[in-house]
Amino acid sequence: MPSTPDTTPGRGGAAAPARRVRVDPEGPVLVEGPVEIALDDGTVARSDRFVVAVCTCRRSRAYPWCDTSHRRRERAAAPPEEPEEPGKSGKPEEGNPS
Repeated sequence: MPSTPDTTPGRGGAAAPARRVRVDPEGPVLVEGPVEIALDDGTVARSDRFVVAVCTCRRSRAYPWCDTSHRRRERAAAPPEEPEEPGKSGKPEEGNPS
């Protein structure tokens, strides 16, 4: 797609500086800010941060900003239990009264 100059009123017809966008296939779109996002309902969300994470999964409670809701929630597996050696548990062994 060819680059075209931005002729938005108030900019004097000069080309707007390019914004860098990084797409994470398993997460948000990262945009170098400041950013204004026009939403479906006509409102505009603005962020002045230098990098903004824009939600693409629509699970975010802070939509259109990403809050990492796209991440899979996995519980950490408990470490495997080691079998106890006979006589080390502090309990008398079966068939061996103390």
